[in-house]
Amino acid sequence: MSLATAFDAPLSPRAAPPQSFEVRPLEGGLGAEIIGLDLGQALNDADFARIHRAHLDHHVVVFRGQDITPADHIAFSRRFGKLMIHVLHQFHLAGHPEILIVSNVVEDGKPIGLGDAGKYWHSDISYKELPALGSLLHAQELPAEGGDTLFADMHRAWDDLPARLRQAVEGRRAVHTYLAKYGQMQKDATWRPTLSAQQLAQVQEVSHPIVRTHPETGRKALFVSEHFTTHIEGIPADESRALLDEIFAHSVQPQYVYRHRWQPHDLVFWDNRSLMHLAGGTPDHLRRKLYRTTIEGDAPF
Repeated sequence: MSLATAFDAPLSPRAAPPQSFEVRPLEGGLGAEIIGLDLGQALNDADFARIHRAHLDHHVVVFRGQDITPADHIAFSRRFGKLMIHVLHQFHLAGHPEILIVSNVVEDGKPIGLGDAGKYWHSDISYKELPALGSLLHAQELPAEGGDTLFADMHRAWDDLPARLRQAVEGRRAVHTYLAKYGQMQKDATWRPTLSAQQLAQVQEVSHPIVRTHPETGRKALFVSEHFTTHIEGIPADESRALLDEIFAHSVQPQYVYRHRWQPHDLVFWDNRSLMHLAGGTPDHLRRKLYRTTIEGDAPF
C-alpha cells in the first residue's frame, strides 16, 4: 500500500481539532519521541498522517505520558490496520483479546502475562504468512531497574552487509516458526504453557524472503531472526547455520541499536518490517507489566 493510499483512506468518522505536538528525533539515528500528544483524544487525519510519517521515517516512535485505557490503545492501533490475536490466549487481557499482557508478575501461583517475551532478537509474528506491520507496547507497571527494550535497524544492517554475505542470501528464502525455541524456553522457565492442538494449528512454519522490501518506503531490510528463523531453504544445513549466525551477529552491532529506557505511561510503536527487538531483562523480584497490540502487515516480498 502506498503512502498516498494510506493517507487518503477514511481514517476516522470523527471530526477532531488538531493537537499541538512535537516529533523529536532521538540521538543515534533510530527512533523519535512524540511529545504533547494525547492518544485518549480523537485524532484528525492530518495529525494521524504526521504520526504515520514519523513512524516510517524513524521506525520506532515513543509517545510520552499516555495515561490511556486499553480501549484507547486498541482504537489507536486499529487506525493502522487489522489487529492480530496472539496465539497464547492464556495471556490476553480480560475483555480485550487484542491485548497481550507482557509481564513477569505471578499472582496466586500463576503468571498473569508472558514473562519471557522478547528473550531473543526477533520481529513480531514473523512466523505467519502475514507478519506484523507494527506493535504498540504500553507501560503499566515498570521496575525500578532493568526492563529496557532494545531495537535494531534492519535497513542499516542490510545496507552495511558485506558483499560476500549479500551474494549468499539475496534472492533466497528462510523458514520461520513460532516453535523454533519454544521447547527450550519451556525448560528454562515457567512462562510458556503447553500448546493445544488448536494453538499448534495456528503456528505452522512459513517461508519468507531473507531480504524484504518495505511495502510503504521501498527500502530493503534483513528479515531473519535468532528467535524464529530455523534455516535457509535450498542449501545444506551446516552452510545455512553458518550464514544465519553471521547475519545475526552483524545485525545487532551497537551502531544499529537503540536502547529504550521506559518512563511511566510510555507507549512505544515500532515497525516490525524495519526492526528487530529484544527484552533487556528485569530482576526477578521487581514487577513489570505492559500491554501489547500488534497490527497485521503484508506478505513479505
